[in-house]
Amino acid sequence: MKQRRYAAPTLLALAGAWAMLATAAPLTVRDDSGQTLSLAAPVQRAVSLAPHLTELVFAAGAGDRLVGTMRYSDHPPEAARLPVVGDAFAVNLELVATLRPDLLLLWRSGTNPRQRQRLAALGLPIYANEINSVAAIADTLRRLGRLFGTEAVANAAALQTEQRWRDLRARYAQRPPVRVFYQLWHEPLMTANRGHLIDQAISACGGVNVFGALPGLTPTVSWEAAVAANPQVVVSSSSDNEVAQLAGWQRFTRVSAVAGGHLVVLPGHRLARMTPAFVDGAQALCEAIDRARH
Repeated sequence: MKQRRYAAPTLLALAGAWAMLATAAPLTVRDDSGQTLSLAAPVQRAVSLAPHLTELVFAAGAGDRLVGTMRYSDHPPEAARLPVVGDAFAVNLELVATLRPDLLLLWRSGTNPRQRQRLAALGLPIYANEINSVAAIADTLRRLGRLFGTEAVANAAALQTEQRWRDLRARYAQRPPVRVFYQLWHEPLMTANRGHLIDQAISACGGVNVFGALPGLTPTVSWEAAVAANPQVVVSSSSDNEVAQLAGWQRFTRVSAVAGGHLVVLPGHRLARMTPAFVDGAQALCEAIDRARH
């Protein structure tokens, strides 16, 4: 009598059953507002409500799932071809609805409470994001990978971001300190305090933010106070189509940064973006600070 072979079919059946259970299991991610988001399946259609979130989705390997973005979502170049649903002041809710997203990606502190309420009224799943460190950039990449089902790409991007940040800090952070003024805006004169991600770049470069202790994330300072702080480096950022706004400093020839020729305009706005490109901006900042140091 021939022996019947049950083992292989039984194992295949069990594997299929487990696959079905795994598919049916809800996809759960906790966002930066503390809310737990549960989805039945990986996101297929998403609207990004902040430029940095658009860039992060692409970095996480899910750029093809975006169906709408906010104004100034210009990186990578493919992002600029997507429908624009609004800007920092207003979102076209009707347009968002017509795009049929199964997820909205929201910048929590960059969206006013009234706008958040209106978006919530659409009844769509919302992932709220808030980034205040390089570690949070990497963590956001991993969570986006989970939401979109692109973990392999997202996790690799997160690991690379963390490693590059560690390497940069190891190279520059312990070098002799240099006084730095980072100019966010020129009229009025605005800078970044210790709670800002830009301050972390300054510290990683061995710099000292001359107004780091001021209250408010982006405090306004007078020219008198800025000159009295006597920074050794003054840094700003400018995109290709903007005029650098550091000309006002040329009046103060006794300021160390002016006397030493260390008024620096970094290309683009990488330091202002809470994405892996922030590390590129920090590297350029470190090089500028190191030139003043030597």
